[in-house]
Parts: sequence; structure tokens; C-alpha cells
Amino acid sequence: MGKAQYKTKQMSEILNFLQQMEGTHVTVADICDYFKKKGIAVGMTTVYRQLDKMVSEGLVAKYVIDGSSSACFEYTGDSRHECKEQTYHCKCEKCGKLIHLQCSEVENLTQHIKEHHGFKLNPLRTVFYGICSDCQKSEI
Repeated sequence: MGKAQYKTKQMSEILNFLQQMEGTHVTVADICDYFKKKGIAVGMTTVYRQLDKMVSEGLVAKYVIDGSSSACFEYTGDSRHECKEQTYHCKCEKCGKLIHLQCSEVENLTQHIKEHHGFKLNPLRTVFYGICSDCQKSEI
């Protein structure tokens, strides 16, 4: 049997919120806003502490894209192993949106870089910068 997991009310609430937002990245500020709208008083330090626990338990993935952005968190649940290893990210330089990039073409590029250049990319830290489709539309 696996180790018993101690869950506080706050941890359960955060996990519930992250599960509702599955497939998207959220920041600590997003989680604090969620609690505020529900009328639940929870400090930012508590949110960080609970998220750290969930990351160490493998329930949540933490993404730190660059030094100027807040860390993002995403519920991964049981699918974390297959998703985490193959997920790259695109970050919009205009609006800051972070997009998952799971594409066989990127995997081909990754394999090419490894075979022909002797360099293994870390998908959790590989980010492609550019302009998202929404911001491209607003440029027209």
C-alpha cells in the first residue's frame, strides 16, 4: 500500500479547483482569487505550501517559464507521466498566454537534435516564444 496522504481542507479546495481547470495553467494569484470569490480566507503562503506538497506527491506539475513570469501549476493526476515527458510550451510575447504543445513534429525535432547534435532537450523547460493566434488576429 502507498503512503497515506494527509489532506487539509485548503488542500482539498485547491485540488478541486485545479481539477476543474485541468488542461490549463494557473498561478497562485488565480487560486487566491478563487478562494476570495468563495469567501474563504486563505493566505498566499498556505497556497504555496499546499501546492509544494501536491507537486512532491505528483498530483500537480509546476512550470517556471522565465524569471519575469509567475510559476504556473497544472493538475496532472494519474496522467502525469505520459503528459509531462512530452509537453513543450509556447509563450505569447504579447499577452503572456502559455500553451501546451504536444505534437509529433516537435518530437521529431527533439529526436533530430539528440541524434545529430548530441543534445537532449528537457521538455519541461523548453519554451517556444512567439505570438498566439488571438494576438495575431488583433494585429490585422
